[in-house]
Formats: sequence, structure tokens, C-alpha cells
Amino acid sequence: MRFAFRFRPVALIAALIVALIGILLGNWQQDRAAYKTELQARQLARAAEPPLTLSATTATATTATAPAPALEFRRVRVHGEFVAGWPVLLANRPRATQSGFYLAMPFKIAGADTHVLVLRGWLPRQAEFDKLPPFATPAGLVTLEGRLVLSAGKVMELGDGPPLAPGAAVQNLTPQALAQASGLRLLPFVVQQTLPATSADPMVRDWPLPDAGIDKHRGYAFQWYALAALALLFYVMTGFRRGSRTTR
Repeated sequence: MRFAFRFRPVALIAALIVALIGILLGNWQQDRAAYKTELQARQLARAAEPPLTLSATTATATTATAPAPALEFRRVRVHGEFVAGWPVLLANRPRATQSGFYLAMPFKIAGADTHVLVLRGWLPRQAEFDKLPPFATPAGLVTLEGRLVLSAGKVMELGDGPPLAPGAAVQNLTPQALAQASGLRLLPFVVQQTLPATSADPMVRDWPLPDAGIDKHRGYAFQWYALAALALLFYVMTGFRRGSRTTR
């Protein structure tokens, strides 16, 4: 049996378009994997550095001499007190299979008129949908340890949420938004508190890592590249089949 190949311009163009889309999307996923790999390396390197103390003098000097991205993932230590009148709950922060909140609260640095937004930990949602979980706030001066991050994370938000106010449950929060609503002076980053939970402060603090999903991106890239290869292979195989039929 003789095999012949039948050239079909429309089918070739369609196969090339599908292959091009697959290659572009595969490259995008590979770029995402490379970015997160670099992010993971940077996180590990900065976590190994000695803790940075945020004091009355270093708070201003730090933001003036080192941009916030250069400090991301640094371990920090800060002495001061919580602004107990301004708790904010970040909604839709599940942990395992349980829904819950992140508790965010401004923290006044001792000896300064400067605050830093602290994510104190995770709280489970109560059985009553509109009932906020109870929590306790340490009174007076305390020393916190944590990890500096650029944001509190972002979740999908449909429409306008409730106005930012003490005790509000919102989807997303930035230091800039809290500064505008509260009138407090806030540094342009967030501290994830990392001190272990105690009986007096039982909040969960196993913060998700920002480098998660590297293998997922690589898997998606493989799927897109495979789609590109299959599109071209399908065009070639069907061309030979059609050609063999026309030669009979």
C-alpha cells in the first residue's frame, strides 16, 4: 500500500495556530515556575539573615534607604503595642477544610508615631454566619517577631465590600487603605506574626508560603506543549491517511 501526503492549507493554518497558542501558554507557565523558583531562593536567603529590628529610628530609615521589595521575607522584631480599637478581619481565608479569617491589627512602634500592620493569625468562622470569632489583644508593650511581606494577600472580590471600620470583615486590606480610614501612619508593608500560639493567644500562624505551585506550573507547561505537539502530529497523520485514500 502506497502512502501519500495531501497538503491542506486551511488545516495547516489551524494546526499552526493551535500549536502557537500551546507554545505561548507553555512558555508563560514556565516563566511563572521560574519566577516562583527565584522567589523561593530569595525567601530562604532572607530568612537566614538576622532579624531586623523595627524601632523608632530604623522604621523611617529602613523605608528611606531600602525599598520594601528589598526587605521582603526578612525576619523582623518590633517592640510596641497593638491599637486594640482597630481590629480588621480578612474574610475567605480557609485553612484545610475550615473557613475562617486573618486577624489584622495596627501595631504602634514604641517611641514613634509610626505603625505597622500586623497579621496576628488565623481564626475559625463561627457557626453563626454573622458572628465574628472571639479573640484577645495583649495590653501594654509587647515584643513581636514575624516575617515581613509586601501585602496581606488578595482574594477575589465581587462588588464593593463594607466600609473599612474597626471590627469590619473585608475581603482585602492594604496598609494604605487602613491608614486612610484610621488616620494612623503606617509603614508600606505587613508583618506576619510568627510567635507560637499560647493558651492566652491561641491563634494559628502557619502562614502559606508564596512559592507554592512550582510543580503545578511545570505540569501545566507540559500539558500546553503536548497540545502543541499533538496539533501538528494530528495534521500530519490525517494528511497521510487522506493521501493514501486518494491514491487507491
